[in-house]
Amino acid sequence: MSITFTRAGLQTSIQDSGRPGQMHYGIPLGGAADVLSMKLANLLLGNPLNNPVLEITLIGPRIEFDCDISIVITGAQFKVFLNKNPVDNFKTIQVEHGDILDFSKLNSGARSYIGFSAKISVPRILKSAATHLISNFGGRNNGAIKDGDTLYFENSRIAKNRQLEQRYQPIYTTHPQLRVVDGPERNTFTQETIENFFNTTYDISAQSNRMGIRLTPSITPTSGVQTETSEQMISSGLLQGSIQIPPNGEPIISFIEGQTIGGYPRIANVIRADLHRLGQLKARDRVNFQIVSLAQANRILREKQHFLEQVQERIATETKEALTL
Repeated sequence: MSITFTRAGLQTSIQDSGRPGQMHYGIPLGGAADVLSMKLANLLLGNPLNNPVLEITLIGPRIEFDCDISIVITGAQFKVFLNKNPVDNFKTIQVEHGDILDFSKLNSGARSYIGFSAKISVPRILKSAATHLISNFGGRNNGAIKDGDTLYFENSRIAKNRQLEQRYQPIYTTHPQLRVVDGPERNTFTQETIENFFNTTYDISAQSNRMGIRLTPSITPTSGVQTETSEQMISSGLLQGSIQIPPNGEPIISFIEGQTIGGYPRIANVIRADLHRLGQLKARDRVNFQIVSLAQANRILREKQHFLEQVQERIATETKEALTL
């Protein structure tokens, strides 16, 4: 049972929840850039949440199926066709041997995900199938999918027809507001710099990648922004969502494959519940930041976790063929 990529797309890769707990070895989390979309695809298929999926970035693939299988597409909104007939996100798609799935125009977001009612047959490295694209390990042959590549499946089955109601589907805009908490070095910045940071609308730079999301313009350099002549701070651990201010004043958000330590002051950190939104940003999108308290951040995270638990419970107990939340 397999699929073949007659066109691979710009950066199509195998991803799961990554490799937690490996930062002391210098290995970042990695995995799906939009983990919420990955989990929703697996939930709708009745899979374990961490079942490997395909992550599709900006330009999608053309896939020929050599099997009967169920799939779900989530995340960014592409125009997608199965045998030249349009198909929708967040809905079970029943695919038969010989069918062709073709991704066309990207309408919103940056990354789409394809979940399968099967297990992708690739080696596990540190208990994960995720492709670490910056370091070239994991996934299929340690990199992104290439034209002509074939993926094989294990334990395939046909999943029930399910659909996530539109009002529950994530919406990805070109100008989101990301919620943040104070960074560890917030007090090293002047009040003027902090106010400037939160009052500025930032553009996503084309130099962004899975390691870091670079923003422009620069915030006003102050004592809180290191210069070449100032004393360098001691490097310390970086988490996904850490917002560093380098000497040029242009913020960098540590992303899913970001370095595990850094030496620039961290003015803020994107809250955990909003991290998946980083995976849907692309060049020339714009962002603003909104400060929230730790208590608010924890409440927002609990609400998002409760939503996923509700979806999972409905799937586990459903009696109807179609799932509507």
